[in-house]
Amino acid sequence: MAGLRRVLVHVRRGGAERPARVGQSVTGTFCPAHEDAAVVSCGLDRGRFLLSDVAFPGSTVALLERPSSCPAKHLGEPPAAGLPAELRGRGVAAAVAVLLQASTGHILLTRRAGALSTFPNVWVPPGGHVEPDEELLPAGLRELEEETGLRLAAGTFSWRTLGLWESIYPPALSQGLPRHHHVIVYLLLRSAEGRRRLEARLRPSASEVSACAWLEPSVLEAIAGAAEEAEEGGHVATTVGPRGYDTRTRKSSKQNPPRRSPGPARPLNRGGRSSEKRCFKKTPKKTPQKRKNCYM
Repeated sequence: MAGLRRVLVHVRRGGAERPARVGQSVTGTFCPAHEDAAVVSCGLDRGRFLLSDVAFPGSTVALLERPSSCPAKHLGEPPAAGLPAELRGRGVAAAVAVLLQASTGHILLTRRAGALSTFPNVWVPPGGHVEPDEELLPAGLRELEEETGLRLAAGTFSWRTLGLWESIYPPALSQGLPRHHHVIVYLLLRSAEGRRRLEARLRPSASEVSACAWLEPSVLEAIAGAAEEAEEGGHVATTVGPRGYDTRTRKSSKQNPPRRSPGPARPLNRGGRSSEKRCFKKTPKKTPQKRKNCYM
């Protein structure tokens, strides 16, 4: 997540467009207060990431979701009134998260470094902010290389958008007022290489990543289920996969027991389910598809 420049989120509904603001739920713009998901058209448009209730040139249809415990749902009216002066009027940033799937089916997750200011020690896909003049895929590939050392050559992978997740930190008002607010675009990249070949090239950045793990679909399903149970408490269930990789020792780590930690709009999720989870289900519960979540 190098650099301080940001691509900001704009929302358009009923023909009226405005910039999204910290503390004001982006998802809530498109769904009733008692719901936490909406189908939107999204895409980069003239230097901003636009979410709209109608299609526009170059847009993609995706499911936008937020956790049921989203702080923006409980700030009151107007939402900005409860925020510190320095946060009022601040924009919501666009981010990207990469679910890298090896040809063997395993998916890469990383554990955020403990020194990071947001979501420390939480397991998430590699990802970060979209910078000005970047497209979503190049932004995801850049973040993947910066965080893990993996560079994917053109023609060695396929990709598609999984969904959008609204992430606020802290993830619950009981932990403090919102300080960071993002809409994260989840991308699924399917590599032609197997896990062992990809793992041999891992060179995680110690400043951002403390460990890596390659998870099988069944493990992701279990994590998604645990996350669903933890959601009511504003937490995300996290676990190290069967083949973790500790960046301090550069050795495979043993599987750790599941634990709960404050999660970014989740590494896995969907108001309890997850994009990762969805990509393995032939029939998603919502159309056109599903989604997840993460941090920053």
